[in-house]
Amino acid sequence: MLETTTSTAPPTYEQVQDAVDISNGADPEVVQSVIYAAIEEVSKELFTINQDLHANPELGMQEHHAHQLLTDYLEKKGFTVTRHAYDMETAFTAEFSRGEGRRVGFCSEYDALPKIGHACGHNLIAIGGLACAIAVKALLESGLASGKVILYGTPAEERFIGKVIMVNKRAFQDNVDVCLMLHPAAYDLQYGAMTAAQDITIECRGKPSHAGATPWEGVNALDAIVQIWNNISMLRQQLKPTDRVHGIITHGGDAPNVIPEYTSAMFYVRTPKATDIERVMKKVEKCVEAAGTATGCEVTYKWRELGTTRDVVQNGVMADMYSKYLEKEGITFLPRHIQENNLMGGSTDMGTVSYCKPTIHPMYAINKTTAANHTTEFTKAAGTPMAHDDTIRASKGLAMAGALVLVDENYYQAVKADFEQNVPEEYRIL
Repeated sequence: MLETTTSTAPPTYEQVQDAVDISNGADPEVVQSVIYAAIEEVSKELFTINQDLHANPELGMQEHHAHQLLTDYLEKKGFTVTRHAYDMETAFTAEFSRGEGRRVGFCSEYDALPKIGHACGHNLIAIGGLACAIAVKALLESGLASGKVILYGTPAEERFIGKVIMVNKRAFQDNVDVCLMLHPAAYDLQYGAMTAAQDITIECRGKPSHAGATPWEGVNALDAIVQIWNNISMLRQQLKPTDRVHGIITHGGDAPNVIPEYTSAMFYVRTPKATDIERVMKKVEKCVEAAGTATGCEVTYKWRELGTTRDVVQNGVMADMYSKYLEKEGITFLPRHIQENNLMGGSTDMGTVSYCKPTIHPMYAINKTTAANHTTEFTKAAGTPMAHDDTIRASKGLAMAGALVLVDENYYQAVKADFEQNVPEEYRIL
């Protein structure tokens, strides 16, 4: 039997296997048969939804079609659905419970990217969440488990805000014991390292004048933005290799023959851990302030009020359980230390959830593609039947990693111990 109260180290993979093999709840093989059958039963329906979402991409907080499509389907499947959840027009929750017990959460995303559609495969993430929720609902209905399953419909992930808003409204802290979701990619990772992120909006105000006749009478707001850009470019040689600062000029002036009175820009700042991001934020602030001094412009800036999107802390116990079931299907994974040291550079608002509750956010390969996310090639790959099949396979493993929380006390205690070991208490969102 797995002991978690006398050791400070997270449980090993072998210990977790033992804990489930000597389950004090339902037989894992029986649980697996129910979970897998439930997902296979709805696979064709989910493919139709997947294709509909792929053909009708919507930007964050504008996912009205997706919201209706997903909530209508979940209601037909017997879930108690709350539309427009947590004061967001396109968010939702779908719940099913039977008796007393633990609570398992899954997340669906469904926003797209400007001009390139579902280039991050959120049409697949949406149906992955549906598959897992439906499977765990079937397990509860079978009588093999008691407790609750909740599917969160989380808008605007590409802006890093949907789940952060939910966390700020205690959506996860008060309602689930664990939370899981999938993400398509060009590779299979159960320990993919996602960065913390913040964004800064910058505005520069000067004085207009005729650029040809009397430029000396103007104060050039474009000079200020260019100076900020150059300051940040020079800053990069003093940043760590894993730090990221990148952005765009959102307004550069109105006419070439007028000294620009107003300009603006937006930058993202990323670091491997949320605990380290303020170090880079302070350096960026100095770059911005110095440009105002040098050009004589009024320069103002504002960090995102919702706060930093945190890095993803992958729960080792659930991640290993997920990979255990995928390995049975022939999927291979790189060693954990290689995955964790190969920072992908991307961010997700699921990271903030991972500081609230034990969480996993594994990446799974689709369509044997080598295309990177956020490319037109990935958009095409995400719409293929093979990508759907890959999602169904990954959903089975994720559903098992979540379902075992309901039926196995030893496994759940190991999940909790890993969270307590790897999420510093002073940074937890409780």
